[in-house]
Formats: sequence, C-alpha cells, structure tokens
Amino acid sequence: MKRKIITTSDGSKTIQIEDLNEQYHSIHGAVQEAKHVFIKNGLALFKNREISILEIGFGTGLNALITLMCCKDFNLKINYTGVEAYPVMKNELDQLNYIDCLQANDFVLEYIKMHESAWEANVFITDEFVLKKRQEDFLKIEDVQAFDLIYFDAFGARVQPELWTKVIFEKMFTAMKNEAVLVTYSAKGSVRRAMQAVGFEVERLPGPPGKREMLRARKLK
Repeated sequence: MKRKIITTSDGSKTIQIEDLNEQYHSIHGAVQEAKHVFIKNGLALFKNREISILEIGFGTGLNALITLMCCKDFNLKINYTGVEAYPVMKNELDQLNYIDCLQANDFVLEYIKMHESAWEANVFITDEFVLKKRQEDFLKIEDVQAFDLIYFDAFGARVQPELWTKVIFEKMFTAMKNEAVLVTYSAKGSVRRAMQAVGFEVERLPGPPGKREMLRARKLK
C-alpha cells in the first residue's frame, strides 16, 4: 500500500497509509498523543521500580523513545517488548523528526540503536532500558503474566477491527500480571465492552488533542 510522511498538528511527523486513510499516530499531534496516552496515563503510574512493558505496534519507535527518556525522571528500569508485524523501513525513519520535536539530542544514538538492533533479541539500549523487538502478528501473542503495562497502539478499528475484539483482549489479559494496566487512544464503546467482557476494569479518561476520551484498563487480582 502507498505510504507517505505527513506532518501532524504539533509539528511532529508520522506515516500515512494513503489507501486506508490511516496514520501511525494522531494527525492532531503524534508526540502530544504519545505523551498523553502512554506516558501521562500509563507509565507515570509506575515509579521507583523495575517494570515490563508490551507495546502493540512498535512502528516508528516514538513511544519507546519517549519511554526511554522518562527512565531517570521516574527512576525506572524497563524491559520493553515491542511487537510489530510490518517493520517501518529505514528510508521512512530517516524522514521523521522526533529527536527535534522532543529536544532529544542526548538520545540520538539510543534511538538509532533501537531501530538497528536485532529482532527477537534482548538488547541493552541503556543500563535502564532493555528492548526486545518481536516481528509477530498480534493475534499470535501467547505471553502469560509477563507485563506490568501495555501500550495498545494498533491501527484503528475502522481499518483493523479484528485487533479490537474480545479475542485480542483475552490475549492481553493473559499476558498481563495482576494489577497491570493497559492504555489505548481508543474510546469506542465496542472496545470498552470487549475489555470488560474478559475481566478488565475499564475507565474513560480525557483524551489527547483531537479526541474527547481514551481508555485505561486494569487487571485486578
């Protein structure tokens, strides 16, 4: 499918799949969305400890980069697993501007290392951040009680409805430890009901720019 780089409302770039009219990030601001959904309402709940994170849709590595940048402020050691069925191409990554938008010049080498590191291997990006990239269909995930936090950042239900059903959220529930949290930009009623049907406690939260609400789900004991 034809893809191109576009600029979102906060000046940060993302990839658009033109045939589907779908983007890797919100057109209202890629960086703003990532910070609001995954950091403010997800990662910020975990401080002063070691945690394991699963990202559904590693994509451009934006969420991983921002998470890495938070390690010292939150006093975290992070084991980060990014699952991606179709890795982003190098020529696309070269056109993105996240380092500039995040004023992250101190993390240039780490961001490059994230994308150049081998798949299916644990790679120390820093002493506090270990990355494992898995090239895998989301529906084939079989982890059991492995993660404290899930960034659920799959393409929207309009273009990939199979990724927002009870089947996928059963896999997420199984993959999570007790008291773990899942955050996503979606606020669709059907998504919330699918989460609740597998046992999640779900809350609606104010969404990032351009979206009224988002969802946060917890796996209780």
